[in-house]
This record gives sequence, C-alpha cells and structure tokens, in this order.
Amino acid sequence: MKPFTFTDANFDVEALKYELPVVVDFWAEWCGPCRMIGPIMEELAESFDGKAKIGKLNVDENPQIAMKYGVRSIPTVLFIKNGEVVDKVIGAVQKSVFIEKLSSLVKQ
Repeated sequence: MKPFTFTDANFDVEALKYELPVVVDFWAEWCGPCRMIGPIMEELAESFDGKAKIGKLNVDENPQIAMKYGVRSIPTVLFIKNGEVVDKVIGAVQKSVFIEKLSSLVKQ
C-alpha cells in the first residue's frame, strides 16, 4: 500500500483534521536517508491501514508546511493526533522506533 501524499494544499484537511493518528514523513528525492525509510513508510501504511494515516510530504514541492513545522533537516517524521504534533523523529531510524511510537498513539 502506498503512503498518502500530503501537500501544502491538503495538509490541513488530510492531516490536522483527520480523525485517526497521522504520520507525516517530510522527504525529498535527493535525500539518501529519506529513501532508506521510504520502504518502512510503505510497510507502516500497510500494517496500520484503518488505524492511522501514513503519508509523505515532499519538502521541495511543498515548502510552506515544512516551514510551518520548522523542518530543517530531512527525513523528519511528525506524529499528529487530534490536529497536534505529539511526537517526532529526525533522521533515519529503525522500523521498530516508528512502530513503537505509532502503536502508542493508536492505543490511546
């Protein structure tokens, strides 16, 4: 399953007003570590289908949201619940870190 594609235009509705927890992977084509966690985001989108929305936001194509959230290095992954950023990961980390953070949000 493909992760959702967030944009400057749809972020408000698709991330902040979404009823389930949301994971947003801020990335760019030229970013090596971003490509490393890409497959993890695909696996999470599959594993948490119906429990959370997993998506990616290309910072080159959507600079407004990246600026709004102070994303200065990528990959940065934000965890959003009820319209608020409740956690974040900067850099490429192991899949287990994402699963642990996301699982705690889904259970709450």
